[in-house]
Amino acid sequence: MTKIWRRPETTTALLVLLTFIGGDIYSPKFPNVAYLLDNTTLSIETGLAALGMTFVIISGEIDLSVGSTLGLTACLFAKLLNGGIPWPIAGIATVATGCMLGWVNGVLVARLKLPSFVVTLGTFAAYRGAAQALMNAESIRIPPSLAGVDVLHLPGTAIPDELVFLIVMAIICGVVLGRTVFGRWVYATGSGIQSAIYAGVPVARVKALVFVLSGFMASLGGMLMDSRLSMAEYSHGLGLEIDAITAVVLGGTSIFGGEGTIVGTMLALLMLVFLRSAMGIANVSAEYQLAAIGSLLILSIIARNYVRRLSLSRERRMLSQAKPAQES
Repeated sequence: MTKIWRRPETTTALLVLLTFIGGDIYSPKFPNVAYLLDNTTLSIETGLAALGMTFVIISGEIDLSVGSTLGLTACLFAKLLNGGIPWPIAGIATVATGCMLGWVNGVLVARLKLPSFVVTLGTFAAYRGAAQALMNAESIRIPPSLAGVDVLHLPGTAIPDELVFLIVMAIICGVVLGRTVFGRWVYATGSGIQSAIYAGVPVARVKALVFVLSGFMASLGGMLMDSRLSMAEYSHGLGLEIDAITAVVLGGTSIFGGEGTIVGTMLALLMLVFLRSAMGIANVSAEYQLAAIGSLLILSIIARNYVRRLSLSRERRMLSQAKPAQES
């Protein structure tokens, strides 16, 4: 039981439950399954970015450029489509571009050993500026045949196709992070670079790859956002990096690296969906919604640290009690 309480996503799961109960108490319309499922489509891009961000933060780094990467790849995808490029080729080119943008971040951080905060803050502005230059401050509509992905549902259900796609990607990321050598390398890199190097972990390669993965996820989100909004503009993904980082940290991933799970990130995303849905029903303004989410993030970190201290204190007491018994 103690191990369960010490798991990073346990606190998040409790907050999800409390958020749902609070929404149910505040509004009888809140527990409408179809309504909640439809609301998840507004957070799919954030969820995809958060999956990539989970790897980046566990490795001990940060990616502030993920929203700008999404915006730039979304604009590129729309430009290619309107230029007559078939959508499969346009999609591959867009994903490749997202990976390349992530690779640039990774090389600057891993090879030149620059702080990821500074590097991605710079590319945050550079990629957004490139998107604006590409679009010339205009918006582009995408072909009707590729628009409206958010209204597609599994046959006979209220489950959006976008949600299914996010869940599949989350399962893949969860397996990679928790069941592969690369996932163990990511944890080892975030736990301590020197010890990871001594253990034979290719730290520079791992850091580069997690940024490539972040760019890959952002490019998928960019294409989905184009389809959901039926258009592309350079402001796509503006501020998304904050929501992605919030979901990751709220899900129990340590901002210092070495700890976290995909399950925790997905639970935190679910909690944010519940919270925004409940506040939307209550006509709470966007400013107050942002303040509530920020406060919840701080409270969750405090609660998680409190539980961790209690667990460590208990272990120390058990250890101190075991020593006299061993001596006797």
